[in-house]
Amino acid sequence: MEYSQFIAGEFRQGTSNARFTVINPSNGQELGSYAHAHRADVEQAVAAAAETFRSWCKTPALQRSTLLRRTASIMRERGTVIAEQISRELGKPVGEAHNEVATAAEMFEWASEEVRRIYGRTIPARAESITQTVVMEPIGPVAAFAGWNAPAITPSRKISGALAAGCTIVIKPSEETAGVALHIARAIQDAGIPDGVVNMVFGDPGEIADILCTAPQIAMVTFTGATSVGKIIGSKAALTMKRATLELGGHAPVVVCDDVDVDRVVRMAVATKFRNAGQVCTSPTRFLVQAPIFDAFCEKFVTAARAIKVGDPFDRSTQMGPLKNLRRLESIDTMVKDARQRGLKVLAGGERLGTEGFFYAPTVILEPGLDSDAANIEPFGPIALLSSFEGLDDAIAEANRLPFGLAAYAHTNNLHRAHRLAHEIDSGVVCINEWQASLPETPFGGHKDSGLGSEGGIEGVQEFLRVKCVRQGAVS
Repeated sequence: MEYSQFIAGEFRQGTSNARFTVINPSNGQELGSYAHAHRADVEQAVAAAAETFRSWCKTPALQRSTLLRRTASIMRERGTVIAEQISRELGKPVGEAHNEVATAAEMFEWASEEVRRIYGRTIPARAESITQTVVMEPIGPVAAFAGWNAPAITPSRKISGALAAGCTIVIKPSEETAGVALHIARAIQDAGIPDGVVNMVFGDPGEIADILCTAPQIAMVTFTGATSVGKIIGSKAALTMKRATLELGGHAPVVVCDDVDVDRVVRMAVATKFRNAGQVCTSPTRFLVQAPIFDAFCEKFVTAARAIKVGDPFDRSTQMGPLKNLRRLESIDTMVKDARQRGLKVLAGGERLGTEGFFYAPTVILEPGLDSDAANIEPFGPIALLSSFEGLDDAIAEANRLPFGLAAYAHTNNLHRAHRLAHEIDSGVVCINEWQASLPETPFGGHKDSGLGSEGGIEGVQEFLRVKCVRQGAVS
């Protein structure tokens, strides 16, 4: 894979003296390196997006739809190549990687359909000679930031939504999974989307954020990543009155009531928890299980966690690959050490696997309390916390205790309980008796410290639009 920048339709090296090396997390070996974007490179990307916006925003919806759908088709045709790149750069098992590419392509397909449904409206006027209409316009060039944990889905969701609305974009995907993003850029170019509509830059995150958030040509910022960084990005955007959509961290609770099929819930809970080694912002983490079934749930959960095959992401039997980097591995290990120092029981895992790569065993911690690091800080890794509760009030209170509200899960066969959980858990997404927190056609966004605005669905496209009211009198 040749790593580069993608600016104004050209794949080229950055002009900074700094370089970044992409590492294979399965073995720690170098996959490639590239020069960072210099300030001048980023400014050229902004200029290209601003210049191209003048024509792209006028491109008919049907034409934008065709180009977006063509991009999706190319991504599907190249699915194996892109999936293998995900597995090399992220360590995600190749089967999961294929699913991610399919979902990323579906983001473009959904946007291609929705672009033809960006409607305005007519408002009844107070006088016969007046017409009043509401027009939805593209907000302008967009600055976007995407993390490494969903290297195909997150850039695809941001790019497709912006382009559907008629916006151009400068996106900074993660430097650690640059190759995946560049495959998307190549598909966009080969689909015939005009040069400069999509630009990708890689480099020093703080420097690029400063440039993009202060650039007068940029009208909006969309960011996916840690809450602490998102708050900084949001404040920078606010200083120049840019709209900000922020999809930030979570610490998802899972309420399991005593009327469920324990075997069924455990099977799906373990599969979802340890998907992508737990490096998912919606990953279920705080399992709150009603007392009568707690012991049985714990036993089955621990048995299933211990049985997960951790290993080579290219081995089709592998269920969980490595963590992305040494930082994640050390962070998880520190969290487990904190639990042990507090006398908590680690029922499964709790240790690094091998010395090559960044593998960590699926870990289960019993009754983490309210003071442990794991109970308060998003693990973003393969840690599950099991706690018991007596009444539903207690479970809801614990689900809402933290300042996060991105995704939550609940399982019950009682309609009254389901209604309470759906309406009383404070979260942008609440899944009742299922585990899929985000789809191309559904809005995805958090409450509280988990973010602002939505991505995906009708609402996700609307984030890239501004409202204009036009009142017009009769010609005299």
